[in-house]
Amino acid sequence: MLSIFDIFKVGIGPSSSHTVGPMWAGQRFVSELHEKAGIDKAATVKVNLYGSLALTGHGHGTDKATLLGLAGFQPNTVDPDEADNIVELIKTNQSIKLAGHHPVRFDYDAQMVFHNETCLPEHPNGMQILAKDRDGIVIHENTYLSIGGGFIKTLAEFSQPSTSADCKDTPDDAEIPYPFRSAEQLLTLCRENNLSIAQLTMANEQARHQGDIDAVHSKIDSIWSVMKACIDRGLSQEGHLPVSGIKRRSSNMHKHLMANTEAMLSDHFAIMDWVTLFAMSVNEENACGGRVVTAPTNGAAGVIPAVLAYYTRFISRNNTQGIRDFIATAAAIGSLIKMNASISGAEAGCQAEVGSACSMAAAALVAVQGGTIEQVENAAEIGMEHHLGMTCDPIAGLVQIPCIERNGMAAIKAITAARLAMRGDGTHAVSLDSCIETMYRTGLDLQAKYRETSLGGLAIYAREAKEYNAIVA
Repeated sequence: MLSIFDIFKVGIGPSSSHTVGPMWAGQRFVSELHEKAGIDKAATVKVNLYGSLALTGHGHGTDKATLLGLAGFQPNTVDPDEADNIVELIKTNQSIKLAGHHPVRFDYDAQMVFHNETCLPEHPNGMQILAKDRDGIVIHENTYLSIGGGFIKTLAEFSQPSTSADCKDTPDDAEIPYPFRSAEQLLTLCRENNLSIAQLTMANEQARHQGDIDAVHSKIDSIWSVMKACIDRGLSQEGHLPVSGIKRRSSNMHKHLMANTEAMLSDHFAIMDWVTLFAMSVNEENACGGRVVTAPTNGAAGVIPAVLAYYTRFISRNNTQGIRDFIATAAAIGSLIKMNASISGAEAGCQAEVGSACSMAAAALVAVQGGTIEQVENAAEIGMEHHLGMTCDPIAGLVQIPCIERNGMAAIKAITAARLAMRGDGTHAVSLDSCIETMYRTGLDLQAKYRETSLGGLAIYAREAKEYNAIVA
């Protein structure tokens, strides 16, 4: 069982799998080193990146994130504005302070190795970290898999499906009153106990927090606060995106919308512009390495904040309980997808990231508008169904094209899915469980070049485009 705060985690951009996960892996390695051999015995460390972590590691900042983790920083607390300076100092000094205090030699060119031609058989997002003593003897090594949404597992843990993912914010030993592993089980529990999906999720969360519902509310409110701050910062920032030099658009779009408020009153599609803008502002921040909420991934971080902002600004303004119910419902759907399929673009394509976010947002929007649990499940299925087969093919390995616009499109689709579900009575032909299983099988069927490797799709066939040339220059 996953917590709300396993699905929604604060981190930095641009990628939960390639940035947040590797940062946790770096920190975990140092903790293991301390327990098994002692940090003081280490003289040098080496990082080997495989599969998607190697092929798109530069664009996703995987190298930077791993070094930050080894240096003792966490994705939920590291200052995004200082991260680059910290890493540059490590490269310049050819030394890294493990856990922030024990210096070891680190030559970036020799000890950060991108194995572009090798993929670990267990998962496309693989990395190995090892430490040696002054005599060159390996004193600790481990292999980690970044399995999506900032979750990591060691190779040993990955072979045991029942083992919990790492980086969980809540204890695993709490007795959960309403455990579920499928949408069918979730709906049955709701009916039997006369609970909404949000109420059931909150009850489970309260149990995880030793009965302290105020603590749960405070953490949910904090998640929304980070989402809002990310939207607002994205709307105010100008300039260009890193590496590619592509101009940020959200600030100008926002100025245009604010300057034409009267004209917007007669434009029946103006709200769509705002929703798209909210999503794009978040993902521009993500692309710049800013602070975002993994929802359920960084690459899809704009969808849920955009739909929730739509709800709080255009449907039920600043409704605290509605916001909490929205996030709780979305987390329940995200848990189902994570437990039964994947939220990793490297494993199952963008359908697993943006498709999952759309599914979660659609379900949550129905829930806070008074929809039945059957309509909520229907909305989630619609949102996922119409992303099936979506590839993950970021140009130059950057979470920019097509990722930023794609979040805006998915936010609009989530609203459409919610409206469509609420026009019906919840009866539909394909269950959410079947759709989730289909998504996962479809993802496995996708050729590897369409799963976050930048070896196919737009990443290759847009080479003649002006945007591509700007990125790879």
